[in-house]
Amino acid sequence: MPSVLSDLVFDEPSGRPDALVQFAGAIAFLGLYGYSRIVGDIDSSDWLLVMALGATLAGVAESLPHDRRLAAGTLRLAAVSVLSCLIVAIVLDPGVVVG
Repeated sequence: MPSVLSDLVFDEPSGRPDALVQFAGAIAFLGLYGYSRIVGDIDSSDWLLVMALGATLAGVAESLPHDRRLAAGTLRLAAVSVLSCLIVAIVLDPGVVVG
């Protein structure tokens, strides 16, 4: 009996609409990062790059063809791992986000 988690992670990719939302989020995070670099608040904006990376990985996973379930699941796990590492970094050192 396959697990529910395995069914969710290694399900076939959702397609273009979900991928576009993920890519739009990545562009928004990169825009915010660029703005913070221009304004001069460089120290507390590195976490935006991690968010952009996680959104990009998720977007690539959802944009794959429907028969690439294993690759999509691997990219989803990578995105969750990247974002989980950010959460751990925030818990261990809140100055990462706050500045």
